[in-house]
Amino acid sequence: MKILKSAAIAFSLTVAMGSFSTAAVAESDPGRVSHAPADVIKEVDSRIDAALAAITNGAEGDEVAALSKKARDFTKELNANDKVARETAKVRDHLKKAETSAKAANLEEAKAHFQKAKETNLKLKSLL
Repeated sequence: MKILKSAAIAFSLTVAMGSFSTAAVAESDPGRVSHAPADVIKEVDSRIDAALAAITNGAEGDEVAALSKKARDFTKELNANDKVARETAKVRDHLKKAETSAKAANLEEAKAHFQKAKETNLKLKSLL
């Protein structure tokens, strides 16, 4: 009887814990907007374009660096799989190098890094 009682309790705990998956009921933090991966790629691309346009229009290094930081920060919203995460890290590295170059007033080098980041970012669509 003692064994049957222990088995019944163990079974009921297993069923109770297995019926509520934390991944299934997970929600975004209150006030936080979740983005689809394709939308994040498109938004990062538009932010890179804005930084390139700023360089073309003669913006100063600090302004370009701020645009680069905005694009780099938004890449953190991309959640997909491991391959996408590795490629996103490459995009982030190029944006960081562009930001560093822009702060040093080397806008041609920053432009080259933005182009590489844009190319790598567009490759992400094929990995989704």
